[in-house]
Amino acid sequence: MTDADDIRRKRLLYQATHRGFKEADILFGGFARAHIQALSAAELDAFEALLRFPDHDLFSWAKGGVAAPEEINGPLLERLRAFDLAEVCASGESA
Repeated sequence: MTDADDIRRKRLLYQATHRGFKEADILFGGFARAHIQALSAAELDAFEALLRFPDHDLFSWAKGGVAAPEEINGPLLERLRAFDLAEVCASGESA
């Protein structure tokens, strides 16, 4: 991994943990902490694109309450929907 990749991952982790409201910080930050190091460049692109959307819209799409727009409805959003924050918390990691 290059320094640029490391900086990008740190920036995305920060963006994921500093959303507009606590529930989004917990969900997106928890997902990022658990997966950011293993995401491919294409997955990082997809995650970055997701994080550009308004917090409440993104949270609704991730929780499955509202259908996501076709352009972001893909494998990464599905992984986010399937992410089990309770499992991460139970393992002793902080969310």
